Amino acid sequence: MGAVASVLAAAVLWGTVGPAQLWADTGVHPVALGAARMLLGGVALSLVTVRAAGLRSLRRPSVGRWLGLSVLVTAAFQVCFLQAVERSGAALATAVAFGTVPVVSGICARVLSGERPGRAWTVGTVCAVAGIGLLLLPGSGARADLPGVLFGVVAGASFGVYIAVTKELGARGADLGTAAPVSVLLAGLLVSPYLWVAPEGLTGARSLGLVAWLGLATTAGGYLLFTRGVGRLSAATTGTLSLTEPLVATVLGVAVLGERPGPSAAAGALLLLLGLLVVSVPERRGARTGRTRSGGTDPAPTGSARAGTEPGLAAHADGAGGEPAPRKA
Repeated sequence: MGAVASVLAAAVLWGTVGPAQLWADTGVHPVALGAARMLLGGVALSLVTVRAAGLRSLRRPSVGRWLGLSVLVTAAFQVCFLQAVERSGAALATAVAFGTVPVVSGICARVLSGERPGRAWTVGTVCAVAGIGLLLLPGSGARADLPGVLFGVVAGASFGVYIAVTKELGARGADLGTAAPVSVLLAGLLVSPYLWVAPEGLTGARSLGLVAWLGLATTAGGYLLFTRGVGRLSAATTGTLSLTEPLVATVLGVAVLGERPGPSAAAGALLLLLGLLVVSVPERRGARTGRTRSGGTDPAPTGSARAGTEPGLAAHADGAGGEPAPRKA
C-alpha cells in the first residue's frame, strides 16, 4: 500500500500541472515557464539523486547520442504541453497528450526493437485518432483549436519517443537514475534563452509561486514519489495508477477552472482516456502463458506502465528495483 500511495501521489501532483498554469494566470509565456520549471526541477533532482558513478556512465561513447535525443524530447514535451494547456485547457490538453503516448511508443518499439504491437495497442490507437478527430469537429464547444491539439500531439509523441530512448540508454549501460535529472536540467538549459526573449511576468509573486510548484512539487517531488513506489509494483498496476493524472486534470479543469467542453469534445476526451486505459491492462493470454511457464508466478505484464508519467521523470523508474523496462502494449 505504501508503494501504491507513492505512485498515486505522484500522479496527482502531475495532474495539477495544467490546472495550476491556468489558475495562476500569470501571463508568462509557456516556453519561458517550461524553461524555468525544468531548470529548478533539474537542479533540485540533481542535488538529491546524481552520483559521480552515474555521471561516468553517461560519458560512454554509445550513450551520448541517446542522451542528446533524451534532452531534445524532454524539452519538446515541456514546451509543447504547456502551450497546449494554454490554448486548449487543462482537461483536453492532458487527454490529447497522454492519449497519444501509447501510439507513438508502440511505433518506436516496433522500429527500434522489433516488438509487434498487440491488439490492445491497436484499439488504443483507434481510440486516440477518433478522440482527436472529435475534438476538432466544428461546434464541439472545446477550446481545442488546431494548433492547441497539435501541440498536445507533439507533447505526447515526444514522451512516446522518450520511453524508447530510455530503454536504449539502459541497454547501453547508462545509469537511469542519473540520466533522468540530467536530461531535465540540460533541457532547461536548451530552452533557457526564452527567459531573456520573453521574460514578461516571471518576477511576479504569482509567477514565482507557480514556478516553485511546477519545479519543486510536480517535478522533483513527483519524481521522488514515483521512483519510491514503482519498483514494488507491476507494470499494469503502475499504468492504471498513472491514469490518475489525466483524471485529476479533468476534475480540476471542470470544478476549479470552469471548463465546459461540449458533447463531441467530451466524447473525444473519453475516447482518448479509454484508449489509455486499454493499453494499461495486460493481455490475459500473456498472463496465462506466464503462469504456465513459471509454475504459478506471473511475469511483469505488458502494458503502458508509464502512460501518465513525464519525460525526465520515468527514466529512473525503468531501472527501479532492478526490473527490466516493461514493453509497451
